Amino acid sequence: MESITLGEVEVVRIVEWHGRILTPATLVPESPAELWRANESWLAPEFWNPVEDACVGAVQTWVLRSGGRTVLVDTGVGNDRHRPQIPVFDHLRTDFLDRLARAGVAPADVDVVVNTHIHYDHVGWNTRARDGGWVPTFPNATYLIPRADNEFFDPRNAHRRRPPRDEHERLRREGGEIVFEDSIAPIHREGRAVLWEGAHRIDRNLVLEAAPGHTPGSSVLRLSSGTDRAVFVGDLLHSPVQILHPEHNSCFCENPAEAAATRHRVLARAADLGELVVPAHFGGHGAAEVRRDGARFRIGAWAGFSPAA
Repeated sequence: MESITLGEVEVVRIVEWHGRILTPATLVPESPAELWRANESWLAPEFWNPVEDACVGAVQTWVLRSGGRTVLVDTGVGNDRHRPQIPVFDHLRTDFLDRLARAGVAPADVDVVVNTHIHYDHVGWNTRARDGGWVPTFPNATYLIPRADNEFFDPRNAHRRRPPRDEHERLRREGGEIVFEDSIAPIHREGRAVLWEGAHRIDRNLVLEAAPGHTPGSSVLRLSSGTDRAVFVGDLLHSPVQILHPEHNSCFCENPAEAAATRHRVLARAADLGELVVPAHFGGHGAAEVRRDGARFRIGAWAGFSPAA
C-alpha cells in the first residue's frame, strides 16, 4: 500500500472500489458540458471517460497513523449490504479487510473511526455480518459520528423531515434508513459511538470541524503537523471540476446553497494555508493542492499517490 507522510502523520490510501459512476450531467447537474470539454486534457481518463460520458471515481478509506494511534477516515460501502437504491453496490463483495491487512492494519488495531457523514459509501465497513446480524468491524475503536447526521438519518426521526421532493429523493431517504440500521445502529448498541457537534479534537494533529450542506452533519478532518497541512473533505467534492467552480453541487447535496457556501469556504482556507485537499472519491492521485485563481480556484500539484485503479 502506498503512503505519504505529513509532518509526523502517515497517510495510507485504501481503495475499496474504483470505476465509472454517473454522467457529469447527473453527478454535477449544474456543470455545463463545455466545462468538461474545456478540461478534457487532464480530466480524462482518471476523472472522466468522454467516450462513455461517465465520471470515474473511487470509494476509499484513509488510514492515518497519528500520535501512536490508528485512525480510519470513512469506511466505504462494506460487504453484503442491501442497497437497492444503488445497484452497483448492492451486495458488493470486496477484499477490503485484506487490503487493510496488507497496510499493516488488523480490525482490532484501529483506535478511531471517523465517519465524515452518514452516507452508504462512508459507513459501510463500520460493521460486518455475524450470526445473522451486524457487529462493529473494529471492536476496539471509538466511532466519531456527527450528531446532526445521526439525528437526521435515524429512522425514529423520519417524521421531522420535510416530505421528499420526488421519487429519487424518496428512494434515497429510504436507503438512508437501511444504512442507519446496518451500519450505525449496531455501533450505538455496542457503546462504541461518540456523537459530536461543532468541533472535536482527536489528538494534537487532527481535529474534526462541521462542514454542513452535503448532509446536515457533514464534516471535514483537518491535519496540522509540523509545517504540513491537509483537509479530508469527504463528499464536499465529487469531481475536480468543483474545485474550478465550487458553486456546482453534486446531485447528493441535501442543502445545495449551504453546500456551495461550505465548499467555497473550505477551498479558500486550503488555498490560503497550503492544505492538501483530500476528497473521499477522487480517482487519479486522490488528492491535490489548491491555489487561488482570481475569484476562483485551480489545482496545483497532485498528491504523491499513484492513480487509483
